[in-house]
Amino acid sequence: MGFTKVGLSETILQGVYATGYSRPTEIQARAIPVVVEGRDLIGCAPTGTGKTAAFVLPILHILQKTHLAGRRGHPRALILTPTRELAVQIEEAIRGYGTYCSLRPLCIYGGVDINRQLRGLQQGADIVVATPGRLLDHLDRRSIDLSRVEILVLDEADRMLDMGFIRDVRKIIAQVPTRRQTLLFSATISSEIQALAKGVLHDPLLIEIGTPFTPVNTVEQEFYTISQDVKSDLLVHVLQNEEVETALVFSRTKHGADRIARKLHRHGIQAEAIHSNRSQSQRQKTLDGFKQRRFKVLVATDVAARGIDVESISHVVNFDIPRFAEDYIHRIGRTGRAEHRGNALTFVSADEQKYLRKIEQMVGSRCVLKVYPGFAGDIPPKPPITVNHLGTATNFTKKFRFFGRRPSVPSHR
Repeated sequence: MGFTKVGLSETILQGVYATGYSRPTEIQARAIPVVVEGRDLIGCAPTGTGKTAAFVLPILHILQKTHLAGRRGHPRALILTPTRELAVQIEEAIRGYGTYCSLRPLCIYGGVDINRQLRGLQQGADIVVATPGRLLDHLDRRSIDLSRVEILVLDEADRMLDMGFIRDVRKIIAQVPTRRQTLLFSATISSEIQALAKGVLHDPLLIEIGTPFTPVNTVEQEFYTISQDVKSDLLVHVLQNEEVETALVFSRTKHGADRIARKLHRHGIQAEAIHSNRSQSQRQKTLDGFKQRRFKVLVATDVAARGIDVESISHVVNFDIPRFAEDYIHRIGRTGRAEHRGNALTFVSADEQKYLRKIEQMVGSRCVLKVYPGFAGDIPPKPPITVNHLGTATNFTKKFRFFGRRPSVPSHR
């Protein structure tokens, strides 16, 4: 099935073909016609299946069909998303697919100077992509008016709930007209998501792709048992010996991400770290460099698990296994995207096996632990050997038994 069958205008199709896509993914093929018809929609699909285009394309189609110049501070479509990185990528998708439209998007998020966003709102924006916190700042300043919003999108709704944005989201929705089209997209549909949907959507159609909490079948998963203290050696070994085009490495902590990047640099592997201690401009510069293949490895914390949409990441490496099983799905969803093949490697130390059990429970299958072939770094070192005064080799780790009174140890006071 091609894009010509989903009801998009010729102008939008030109933009789609200009980006190099010729046929829709399953979520796009099923969701786009519904949105074009004007219905509310709940879209549930695994990470990496093309949910962004499933709402961006029909929004462009609807707005350009009755295009009215975006008035100052009065957007016609609002897309709420949990992270800055994801907001930027959605804006880029709008600009790419809307190449032949005159619709203007604007990205609003925190961590940067608000004045540039104020100027963008004053010039007029048709589509605003925003994180909840910074959008509330603009509402407080009265620099944006949501009374003319025709289409509201809640993207990565489950992540917004996880990050504690639900109260902010409800405040924002209260500023949007009740007569609107509402789209909710999520990788999972929990009871909390269902409660939110019931309150903000009108007679929505539910479209579910795949099985919840199941990785896409284009990702090959491997689990390797390894001691924590030699994980970095194994990572270097993998990057130097496997055919790795680009790799996204996940660390549990910010300091750990920096430490891994430094280790890779010492072994001649180009790598950069991205996490919440970096400014937004630093994070965006690093992400741009990774997209443009200026370096091979990006080391990230979970702040980037759902915020990185880079084509053709060949490998995802879970240097630290995530504590929450849902994060595992979102991490490995950064590879195997758009029906390309991908590889996910997870390093599991002895004290992390309890997290592996949680992943098994969630996905409903066994994760087989293996030893990485050809890597000897996890072999315990042999105890030191010396020679005693009798000329006999002695193992200093041997436990000696003392008979009678233990020899006194002089105190050096």
